[in-house]
Amino acid sequence: MAARSSAPEKSPGFFSQIRTLYTFTQKEFRWLPYLLGGILLVGAAIGVGIGLLIPPVAIWSVILWGITGLMLGILASMMTMTRLSTRAMYKKIDGMPGATGHVLSTSLGRAWQASEMPVGINPKTQEAVYRAVGKGGVVIVGEGARGRLTRLVNDERAKVQRVAAGVPVTVLYVGHGDGEGEVPIAKLASTIKALPKKIDRTTQAAVIKRIESVSQSLTSLPIPKGIDPTKARAPRPR
Repeated sequence: MAARSSAPEKSPGFFSQIRTLYTFTQKEFRWLPYLLGGILLVGAAIGVGIGLLIPPVAIWSVILWGITGLMLGILASMMTMTRLSTRAMYKKIDGMPGATGHVLSTSLGRAWQASEMPVGINPKTQEAVYRAVGKGGVVIVGEGARGRLTRLVNDERAKVQRVAAGVPVTVLYVGHGDGEGEVPIAKLASTIKALPKKIDRTTQAAVIKRIESVSQSLTSLPIPKGIDPTKARAPRPR
């Protein structure tokens, strides 16, 4: 029987991550290689142009400025691809059960606390309710058919108001902006982070503790099927 290797698993290298990021994004945006190529050419052209405009004009100066412009073009293309990969990720998970939990748990930053697991769920229909607590108070997010979310949302709002009286509660629904309080999944994190500051960190910690103390354990409930966060997340270069 072969001995099990004790060597730690080797993490992918920088260029491997770049390739993965490019492949992921290019599947959604077929024109990506033309855009990135254009950015590189424009960067190099700007560098050469600057080299030709700065006297005295010398071939080595033009070459150095051209290389500088190319490096800036590479930086700009990387930034562009990263932004497009985020858009591709949102398009990929839009409408998938569990997408809300993925966004709340990965995109709100340290000022907010949220879990990938729902705080309320209908196992039959996969409608789910998620909760985030942060500087803007408590945010309850409904995912699924809005009409069937009413009871889940009202139950969660009543629970929060019972244990955290005076703390503002905002209710949002993941949708396509057709109804009041609806936000696209791509704008969910930015909408929550844009809420005005209502509570400080001490109050936030107290609210989280109170809510968790009365929350029913959902560990026995399955995560809604339809999304694998490790596969849906756009890979980012280190």
